[in-house]
Amino acid sequence: MGQGVNVSRAIVFGAIACALFSLIVPGPALTQTSLRVAAAADLEPVLPPILEQFTQATGIKAEATFKSSAVLTTQIENGAPFDLFFSADMGFPKRLIDAGLADAAGTVDSTTPILYARGTLVLWTRKDARLPAPSLDLLRSPELKRLAIANPDRAPYGRAAVAALTTLKLYDALKPKLVTAENIAQAAQYVDSGNADAGLISLTSAMTPHMTEGGSYFVIPRDLYPPIEQGAVIVSKTAQRAAAHKLLDYLLSAPVQAQLAKSGLMPAHQ
Repeated sequence: MGQGVNVSRAIVFGAIACALFSLIVPGPALTQTSLRVAAAADLEPVLPPILEQFTQATGIKAEATFKSSAVLTTQIENGAPFDLFFSADMGFPKRLIDAGLADAAGTVDSTTPILYARGTLVLWTRKDARLPAPSLDLLRSPELKRLAIANPDRAPYGRAAVAALTTLKLYDALKPKLVTAENIAQAAQYVDSGNADAGLISLTSAMTPHMTEGGSYFVIPRDLYPPIEQGAVIVSKTAQRAAAHKLLDYLLSAPVQAQLAKSGLMPAHQ
């Protein structure tokens, strides 16, 4: 009889110990996976602090990969495991929607990317470049030997740069002087490092503390190039759709839109 009681107690104590252990050591089902964000290169100076704030506000982790919009689009088409795509234009995310690889579900028109910001093109030069101050006149100056732009085939800011130069009837004259970078962040690096005399780059790059300290910029008139409307989509294969929607809502909230504006991106609805 006593032996049976001891066995029963051992079973009970063992069950309690297992239950306590399961509470202390969470199983795989409780492990959180970070949201994976494919982000256009112009967002590299802007997005990381916003993602940190988002995590603090919601407990949802998010990490971003920054490349040209075209490269990210190709990666998603090839099955890269992203949950969200923040493009520097509307065309690349629209291509993914049309291919059935992404959507803007939850919006009035789920076939159109979600507009989250508008970009601005600027002409930036280093303070030690010994050139005239950045302006449209600098683009006409024979002193300008090398002009950095992003690849117009891969980066929306590159297309905007070519459009502005074409509108000014300067593209043919400046084409031999162009130093073409993979994306807009690399274009900023080219001119910052001295591999180009000036650069047509994003305002988000020009407004970083490093670039502000080392150079100055001129805002290219907006009527010289098509609007740089930046669109977001949810990748269809995501297993974290609810969390992805929360991040989109957070990005479109008034406080974060104001934060984007201070960093060089025009709010989506202005």
